[in-house]
Amino acid sequence: MNKSLASPEDAACEQWLDTLADGLSEHGWMALDGREWVGMELLRALAAEVDILNRTDAMKKAGIGRGADLVRDRSVRRDRIAWLQGATPPQAALFKVLDRLREELNRRLFLGLKRFEAHYATYQSGDFYKKHLDSFQGRASRVVSLVLYLNEGWAAGDGGELQVFNRESENEVCGQVLPELGRMALFLSEEVPHEVLPANRTRYSLACWFRQDEVPLPL
Repeated sequence: MNKSLASPEDAACEQWLDTLADGLSEHGWMALDGREWVGMELLRALAAEVDILNRTDAMKKAGIGRGADLVRDRSVRRDRIAWLQGATPPQAALFKVLDRLREELNRRLFLGLKRFEAHYATYQSGDFYKKHLDSFQGRASRVVSLVLYLNEGWAAGDGGELQVFNRESENEVCGQVLPELGRMALFLSEEVPHEVLPANRTRYSLACWFRQDEVPLPL
């Protein structure tokens, strides 16, 4: 894969990380351009991989909850997902980028993040995910959520925006993120409500959660 900004000697990389940490600290969330951090070659490889998974029906209906508590409610969410294991070259390269980001978030914000989990998500035309939090208060599991978008040529009329709500006033919209290639959104998993607005064409993304617990739970 091509060189990204994941290098501690790079001043632009440090500034990007500082901007991210400041946004998380002040507002609980931040949207920014991740193309330099991840690298365009890797972004396109990830986009090609999720497109193949979608076309071969390898994506599974997403649910709410985990394990025995998992519920698939299409009135709440309609996306399909495929968990990443780091087994392909694009996934292995991505995992290195995500682990570096985990280390940098710990260095700047003292979050005690020990690991991460990630999956691809596909939204077909009309699909959505209603307002929710990514983690229950006090669980100390998912701490920081990350969404990386994998859609080239995405226009405002294509819908599918991530809509973010104020953590101190959950009915107040404080931002929208267009799911264009390389755009990245991060937020505090227990604090920031968000939703995915209906998409008007197939929409690809990658979701990652940085966690404080050490032992992976069953997916």
